[in-house]
Amino acid sequence: MAVRPPQSLYRPASTGSAVNPLEYELMSERADSLGRHGLKVEKAIAALSVLDEGGVSPERREALLNAAADEVWAFFIQRELCGLRSNRDAVERYGIPAQVMARLGIVRKA
Repeated sequence: MAVRPPQSLYRPASTGSAVNPLEYELMSERADSLGRHGLKVEKAIAALSVLDEGGVSPERREALLNAAADEVWAFFIQRELCGLRSNRDAVERYGIPAQVMARLGIVRKA
């Protein structure tokens, strides 16, 4: 004879009201990754301050702009994975220059 608990004590795992542990862990990883990408964007934008000083070779200027564009592109992709569709607030918050925005998504030949 099988013993079954009363239906009043039964709670299905997929009720939708509570976050299961796996989903919680995935959300945590997404948020952590978004934070790391944000720090990389800050560093790349800070490195662009060298351009304002002048005396930078054209090759160095291109390398800095391309590196910043790559970091911003990866950051925007991570934001979309987290459900954040608009990037306007991120552009304002991080002060992403128009020169960098114009290079987003460009695939360069090696």
